[in-house]
Amino acid sequence: MSKRVLLIEDDQDTLELLSEALRREGFDCDTASTGQEGLARQRTQPPQLVILDLMLPDMDGFDVCRQIRTHSTVPLMMVTGKDDLIDRVVGFEVGADEYLVKPFGTREFTARAHALLRRVDEYAEPIRPSSVLDFGEVRVDQEKHEVVVRGEPRHFTKKEFELLLCLAENEGRVMRSSDLLKRIWDYDDSIRSRTLDVHIGRVRAKIERRPNAPQIIVTVPCIGYKFVSPQTAA
Repeated sequence: MSKRVLLIEDDQDTLELLSEALRREGFDCDTASTGQEGLARQRTQPPQLVILDLMLPDMDGFDVCRQIRTHSTVPLMMVTGKDDLIDRVVGFEVGADEYLVKPFGTREFTARAHALLRRVDEYAEPIRPSSVLDFGEVRVDQEKHEVVVRGEPRHFTKKEFELLLCLAENEGRVMRSSDLLKRIWDYDDSIRSRTLDVHIGRVRAKIERRPNAPQIIVTVPCIGYKFVSPQTAA
């Protein structure tokens, strides 16, 4: 069954080029040329992948991403001509899973779309029976993609969940920042270091009793982070 993709792009030539490239690769491509139209389509016909241009006529692409992230963890790729470091960082901070700078070839574009969906599909495949990590205060269900903290379910984006799961699966082990960047974002350059810090902060805000004095996800200076079971921390 083909994957449904929503492409939000205001330049008609680019829209036609990218949508045709996606269709050749077997995707079912829906399109929108404004942010509001894209948000409406994303809600009424939820896609399995959103591809979003940042420069839209009616609203900033970052704002479109922020609005999508209030209710959906759908994989999202930003495509843009903005190559500034701050734009890349903001893109990941507001919830993008991939960031592709124009100009780029259609083969690279479709390859990144396939790769992003493959990473998502890994979490949809049947998981071993011991897929639930229960630490008392924090319960992580890998199969259901759910996190329960002190009896209350918490909403996690895809990247936040992947980050928490990676740390929890390695309870008590120090995870290097570079390894986390490579595993979660498939990048190892310094551009994404700020992205990791931001996501760690968001995860802490959702699971720690005092996020400013974390006891579950602790920082190991100059190396990375370590997950400490709340039962041990207590």
